[in-house]
Amino acid sequence: MTAHIRARKGQIAETVLMPGDPLRAKWAAETFLRNAELVNDVRGMLGFTGTWQGNVVTIHGSGMGMPSLSIYANELITQYGAKTLIRIGSTGAMQSHVKMRDVILAQTASSISTPSSGIFREVNFAPCADFGLLRAAYDAAQAKGSAVHVGGIYSSDVFYDERPDLNEMMTRHGILAVEMEAAELYNLAARHGCRALAVLTVSDHLLTGEELPASDRQTSFGDMVEIALEAAFA
Repeated sequence: MTAHIRARKGQIAETVLMPGDPLRAKWAAETFLRNAELVNDVRGMLGFTGTWQGNVVTIHGSGMGMPSLSIYANELITQYGAKTLIRIGSTGAMQSHVKMRDVILAQTASSISTPSSGIFREVNFAPCADFGLLRAAYDAAQAKGSAVHVGGIYSSDVFYDERPDLNEMMTRHGILAVEMEAAELYNLAARHGCRALAVLTVSDHLLTGEELPASDRQTSFGDMVEIALEAAFA
């Protein structure tokens, strides 16, 4: 057990899907896993372990923002032996050709700062996805007929952003979407020799002002979860 995860040794799989919302973790586990067992509920951050097509999988919430994800990903990797970590979450589109409910596979994740910034000091480290996972996820999305985009995203420190100039600059440089966790996940995976990928569903659009209601964000992203699972075990 750790300070934030009460699971016993052996209750966390080597493959972990990480939605930000713990209720999305519950929904995904109940929907896609067989014999899903609650293995963590400390501070309401739910984690479940079960099987998908015979493969053992943990689905564990990360909370909102990179500091929260960093706590859980660090403990999952260093204390429980997680080897493959896939973020499944919502994102805000920043390009006109990206539509609501489209799937985005984050090849890279730009940021102003992350919890790892103090380690890198003056180096602008470029965190990126594991190519094997990225390729497998793209193939899975194509096979499902999902509208999918591959490219760079922006991991923001804040949700209520007051930097329209920064958003414009991200859009100008081809950033597909903004979210709040992937850059630090990619940093940690690189540091510990793990595989990581962010599979995201567009829930709102910075250019058009469209947004999905909270209930849809929690329970209607089935394609994203299936793509992540298929990529993990390709």
